[in-house]
Amino acid sequence: MTTSLTFRRGEFAAGAFTILPLLVAVVPFGLLLGTLAAQKGLSPLETALMSATVFAGASQFVAVEIWTTPVAVVLLTATALMVNLRHVLMGAALAPGIRSWPAGATYGGLFFLADEIWAFALKRSAGQPLTPAYYFGLSLPLYLGWISTTTLGAIFGSVLQDPARYGLDFAFTAVFLTLLVSLWKGKRSLYPWLAAALVAVAAHQLLPGVWYIALGGLAGTLAGAFQRPVALQEATDAA
Repeated sequence: MTTSLTFRRGEFAAGAFTILPLLVAVVPFGLLLGTLAAQKGLSPLETALMSATVFAGASQFVAVEIWTTPVAVVLLTATALMVNLRHVLMGAALAPGIRSWPAGATYGGLFFLADEIWAFALKRSAGQPLTPAYYFGLSLPLYLGWISTTTLGAIFGSVLQDPARYGLDFAFTAVFLTLLVSLWKGKRSLYPWLAAALVAVAAHQLLPGVWYIALGGLAGTLAGAFQRPVALQEATDAA
């Protein structure tokens, strides 16, 4: 029992240590979102509740942008669903790593699913078992940091007008570029990545909104699905 508890604590600490550098990049964006929410008339409490229940920065920024009084509930809901449609693909990619989890941990983990958490969790599951303790070590610091910074932004007003001025807008992109390098599996990775990139760029240029996120992810998934199974490919290469 003691050994199991120590293991879980160690796994949780490892997850928290992994996500820690990303919290620095979260701060300005959380403050900015809180500021924008306050400008739209949301109170600090309402901003905190939105961050706590939605926990999705992209859809929250879009929601604040189109916020009206009275609230257009249908429009906000449809927009959030479109922005977060990629979570279906993310959940499918993560499914093998969490299949052995208890039901409570699985549903709780899916609530905390965010781009950065998903990427780190996927990287972890590629090399060793993804434990609930590690996953929640990733999730809880980012979750609490997001709620705190958005609330502070709503309380204190305009703290940071333009994150790009400090290069902080590139922080999340840099994280994913680093993770991509570690997830490279040889030439089998090339075609899904290339398909996702080409479709995402084309959709960004041709379609309004954020359809490029979902379409790029779908293109990469389909390209990967149509590849030969690994065993068959290895046998072909050996021949």
